[in-house]
Amino acid sequence: MGINSVKQVKIGIGHGVLAGATWGVDTVLVGLFMAMSPFVDTAGAIALAPFVSTFLHDFFSAIWATTYMIFKKQFRNVLKAARTKGGMFIMLGALLGGPIGMTCYMASINYIGGAYTASITAVFPGISAILAYIILKEKMNARVWIGIILSVLGVFVLGYSPAQLNAEGSKFMLGILLALGTALAWAAEGIICAFSMKYTEIDPEHSINIRQATSALFYGFAIMPFIGGYGLAGSVVVSPVGMIIAFTAIFGTWSYFEYYKAINIIGAARSTALNITYGVWAIIIQFAFLHITVSPQLIIGALVVILGSVLVSGNPKELVDLSTDVA
Repeated sequence: MGINSVKQVKIGIGHGVLAGATWGVDTVLVGLFMAMSPFVDTAGAIALAPFVSTFLHDFFSAIWATTYMIFKKQFRNVLKAARTKGGMFIMLGALLGGPIGMTCYMASINYIGGAYTASITAVFPGISAILAYIILKEKMNARVWIGIILSVLGVFVLGYSPAQLNAEGSKFMLGILLALGTALAWAAEGIICAFSMKYTEIDPEHSINIRQATSALFYGFAIMPFIGGYGLAGSVVVSPVGMIIAFTAIFGTWSYFEYYKAINIIGAARSTALNITYGVWAIIIQFAFLHITVSPQLIIGALVVILGSVLVSGNPKELVDLSTDVA
């Protein structure tokens, strides 16, 4: 990772913004197919739906990433990269951010609900920034720190629901710990991948192919048999929903490609702050295409996230002025 010009910074920012936008599309589509049959046919299907849908999403994503690499005649290099130290780091990051992070995320939702879980896990950009500062020695001035804080606060506003505060007992505390585990896993994945690409020069596109394949394989061989999810997965694949998941995974794969490119150019902290704008993009997409009412809470949260992301990305005046270098 090396930032030498405003043009390079803006390219990195563009990748980060596009990562958020495409994940916003992915998020909206996931919400749609999760409410369809066979995911909602029985109580058992509803319980398994988050895990089965995540497995199928990553499975199709791995297929799209591999197909893309084959088309570029790079798949042989992907296999070579997977056997390097950098490839091992990517695999480790995949296990943290995929199966481990998402499993904690889904379990936390079961205990304290989706809105509160989303609010707590929103601290992962701050954790990522701190880890980047300590491990990768990334320099961050006061403006960047303020931007990260604003981004996190904005996501809190977007996801916060006072009703969730009524949860009591040990399950509530366990849910909080699981949500914090998700935030740490997601932050650690970004740092590990940034470390790998910084010190081993592994190609970002090779990294995402390795990442998605690792997540899908681990889900397929370790998690799915354990939870008995293959029956539901088979029913989903032969239904119309299977095609929708495959289509959705295109946007998810695209998002990961853009996110990893951004990390490689502008660092983990900035890339993560830009990536979390997927919540804003999801709101815009739902309002524009699904005609879902936008509340003042969502508008305020979206504006705060955007403001924070701009500040994290760089001085707004310097980003416009191509003659000025941005560190």
